[in-house]
Amino acid sequence: MEIIEILEQVKDGRMSAGEAEQLLRRAPFEELGYAKLDTHRKLRSGFAEVIFCSGKADEHLLSIFERLYASEGEVFGTRASVEQYALIKEHFPQVEYDPVSRIIKIEKEGKVRQGKIVVCTAGTADIAVAEEAAQTAEYFGSYVERIYDVGVSGLHRLLARLDVIQSANCVVAVAGMEGALASVIGGLVDKPVIAVPTSVGYGANMHGISALLTMINSCSNGIAVVNIDNGYGAGYIATQINRMGVKGNE
Repeated sequence: MEIIEILEQVKDGRMSAGEAEQLLRRAPFEELGYAKLDTHRKLRSGFAEVIFCSGKADEHLLSIFERLYASEGEVFGTRASVEQYALIKEHFPQVEYDPVSRIIKIEKEGKVRQGKIVVCTAGTADIAVAEEAAQTAEYFGSYVERIYDVGVSGLHRLLARLDVIQSANCVVAVAGMEGALASVIGGLVDKPVIAVPTSVGYGANMHGISALLTMINSCSNGIAVVNIDNGYGAGYIATQINRMGVKGNE
């Protein structure tokens, strides 16, 4: 049943508002054979479906990109290669690509960004993952402030921006090596901290496992940990928290 049919039945009294809500919460999808596009994800969760570009065949990526753009008027992809960007740009000249975060996107103009999320990195080498988090949150409507290269080897750099960090609805702490930044921030703020371990580090870092274990075992309260290098996941959760903060201040 189409949404307009549901609305017409509610208007005519043939369906209750509760019944309509249940129908609208069901997840129709577009069958492509190689993919099933969740076209009602935004209706259910508040976030439209995005594309994980890495590993996708060119024809699949292009088709998914076209259909999501037609459905939403904008589209967001993560882990895109330069070659994938060139492919999409042939068909969508307005597409944007950031080679640092590897994000490819078309955004609606005039988007309002609300609240505040602060994204911090321990070092410059963590910026790629941090940008994935920051740009994800921005795409979904959050205002983001970046504070980079404030790791624990020079704690005064972090403390110099403490007022900004403490003013956020949520903080994203991105760190490799031993991953201590999240614990330090967690002990300084009264808002949730999303910890993102990165694969940055020397041999015993074990491609991010050392930072992951440090963050999971943090004695600071209010820290949640996402997977190694998962900037997108951090930006998504941070946006959920930020939206709650915005609603609470209304």
